[in-house]
Amino acid sequence: MALKRIERTKKYYTACSVRATCSQVFRFGIATARAERDVCADLRGALVTPKVVHRAAITTPKGAGALMRSIEGYEGHPNVRAALRLLPHVFVRPGELRHAEWKEFDFERAVWTIPDHKMKMGRAHAIPLSRQAIEIIAELETDESDSPYLFHSLRAANRPISDNTINAALRRLGYAQDEMTAHGFRAMAATLLNEMGTWNPDAIERQLAHAELNAVRRAYTRGQYWDERVRMMQHWSDYLDDLRGAAAPSRRAVGLRAAPHQ
Repeated sequence: MALKRIERTKKYYTACSVRATCSQVFRFGIATARAERDVCADLRGALVTPKVVHRAAITTPKGAGALMRSIEGYEGHPNVRAALRLLPHVFVRPGELRHAEWKEFDFERAVWTIPDHKMKMGRAHAIPLSRQAIEIIAELETDESDSPYLFHSLRAANRPISDNTINAALRRLGYAQDEMTAHGFRAMAATLLNEMGTWNPDAIERQLAHAELNAVRRAYTRGQYWDERVRMMQHWSDYLDDLRGAAAPSRRAVGLRAAPHQ
């Protein structure tokens, strides 16, 4: 069976999504007298249910401001500090940031385009770069003559930083694993941008590179919302700057003991 072949590759989410899409086709067939029943209904419970992983995230303005101030005061390796500073502004998946290559950036157009083979959903994803994001990248002490990667391993220039580097940096800043993670910057951005009530939720979802599961809705949301996303990403960076500049002291300033270097 086709769904079982997908499942055997451990793409459980994809298998369930394909089953749901096929079910919609059969239901349309029933409604138009082209089919007598939805055979996909017999497959409920037959596929492995993907496990939902809840990653810790800070989702309040006050917490986000304290986090941004702590990041600004990070005293580790400059390359790691730059990655830690950039991630809140682009809120991509940590693996996408780690594997960012210089050739993917068009600084004249202020766009970072992640190729399809690096994306979870297998579709290329373009990210508008705010003024702040470009400034952070410009401050990097290396360039493409040193490594193809913006954030290369401290041990080998032909490899990106490890998958635990940013999480380890957050631990050094005093943020526990159940409080904030590298992946949590996505939830932080999604929550606060939606709470603003200014931006189209579909534009936010598109910027997060989320897939629309409902096939009918997906047909109506194929637009990229590009102009709105450009404005939104600049506004988001400005908002982070405003939060960081609030009067409350950062964790490091109030003397919270940092976790040991990992």
